[in-house]
Amino acid sequence: MKNYNECLLDPEQSAVAIIDHQPQMYFGVESTCRTGIENSVVGLVKAAQLFSVPCVLSTVEAQSFSGYLYSKVQNVFPQTAPIDRTAINAWEDANFKKAVEGTKRKRIILAGLWTEACVLFPALCMKKDGYDVYAVTDACGGATKEAHDMAVLRMTQAGVKPVTWMQVMLEWQRDWSDKATYDGVLSIVKEHGGAYGLGVEYSETMLK
Repeated sequence: MKNYNECLLDPEQSAVAIIDHQPQMYFGVESTCRTGIENSVVGLVKAAQLFSVPCVLSTVEAQSFSGYLYSKVQNVFPQTAPIDRTAINAWEDANFKKAVEGTKRKRIILAGLWTEACVLFPALCMKKDGYDVYAVTDACGGATKEAHDMAVLRMTQAGVKPVTWMQVMLEWQRDWSDKATYDGVLSIVKEHGGAYGLGVEYSETMLK
């Protein structure tokens, strides 16, 4: 059987970076539903935890302006202290860059606020430095829909790959015969997967 890990995401090659999911940043999001972003980023970090994918957490000006990292994200990785920055571009922060390099992974999956700055800037810089970069578009948000869309377009033009949180998790799972993560994936789907989650819960109820 062929190995498609070069073209599909694999948990052993992936690392996740969550950037600036903080109250002040959420207040400025007008590109889409804020609760949808919250649901997506929590689904993403739960999937990262399930598949033992390293997750770097970062904030900007947490104590002076933006507030602390969204608690439902922090609660998934309670022992991981967010790297607080002053730089808008996380990749220009020495501690953040060191944390990402420390994962020893070359496929970096980004989610953050705002798309047009705190996601776009590090995505372009990581790409330039040889990383294979993925932007989780439904776990990102911008000041306007146009700002978000243009940032995604610019990243795509530069070779950054747009994905959704569910797509990432299902690529990591890849095969339903992998029972080590099967139940965990379905649990995340039921909690964060919308209509898909309702369908899973319905089918489980009917089978019982």
